[in-house]
Amino acid sequence: MVLFIGWTLSRYSVKAINKLVEKTPKVDKTIAPLLSQLVRYAILIVTIIIVLNQFGVATNSMLAVLGAAGLAIALALQGTLSNVAAGVMLIWLRPFSVGDYIYAASIEGTVTQIGLFSTRIRNADGLYIFSPNSKLWSSSIINEDKLPTRRINLKIGISYDADIGKARKILLKIAKDEKRVLTEKPPAVFVDSLGDSAVILSFRTWVKSSDFYSTRFAFNEQVKLEFDKAGIEIPYNKLDVNINSNT
Repeated sequence: MVLFIGWTLSRYSVKAINKLVEKTPKVDKTIAPLLSQLVRYAILIVTIIIVLNQFGVATNSMLAVLGAAGLAIALALQGTLSNVAAGVMLIWLRPFSVGDYIYAASIEGTVTQIGLFSTRIRNADGLYIFSPNSKLWSSSIINEDKLPTRRINLKIGISYDADIGKARKILLKIAKDEKRVLTEKPPAVFVDSLGDSAVILSFRTWVKSSDFYSTRFAFNEQVKLEFDKAGIEIPYNKLDVNINSNT
C-alpha cells in the first residue's frame, strides 16, 4: 500500500508542480520540468526506504551500501550525470529560457522544455530536436531573445554611377516610415566598402528582438522597390566580354 501510494503521489506531484508554476506569474516556467522531476525522484526514494523498513530491513546499513553502490554507478554513468549537472547549471544561470530561439552546438530552434537530462527544441521547420544538456552547456550559446532590442544591419550594393547621397536619403526615409524602428537609436547609412562591381552601403537600424525578422524582410522588399523608382541600380555579378575584330 505504501509503495502504491508513493508511486501515485510521485506521478501526481509532477502534474501539480507544473500547474502551480503555470499559475504563479513570478515563477519562471523554465524551472517547472526540472523541479517536478527532482520532486518525483525524491518521493520515490523516500517511498522505497519506508517500504524496506516495513519489511524489517535495516535501512541504516542499506543506506551505506546504497551510498557505495551510488558512487560506483556515478562513476559508470559520468556522461548521464553530467547531463543532470548541466541541466541544473542551465536553470541556475539561465542563458536561455523556454520560448527563446537559440543557436548552440550546431543546433538552432525554439526551446520548448529544459529537463533534468535533456533540452527539447523545435526548429524553424517544425522538427523535434532532443539535445543532451551537457552538449549545450559545453558549447557557446547565442540567444536571439535574451536582450530586448536588436540591430538590423543590411549591406546593399549600388552601382558606381549611382548617387550615394540620394541612396542614403531613400534608406533613411524607409527607416523613418517604418513604425517598428526604434527612435531611441537613430538609423545610420554609410559606405561599408568598395566592391568589385558595387559600392556597398551599410544600412543599420534598431528594433525590438521580436520584430527583427519581420522588419528585415520588409526592408529587403522596400529597398528594391524604392531604388527602382529612383533609378538606382543594384548591380549583380556580370562579365564583360570585349571582341577584337582585328584578330
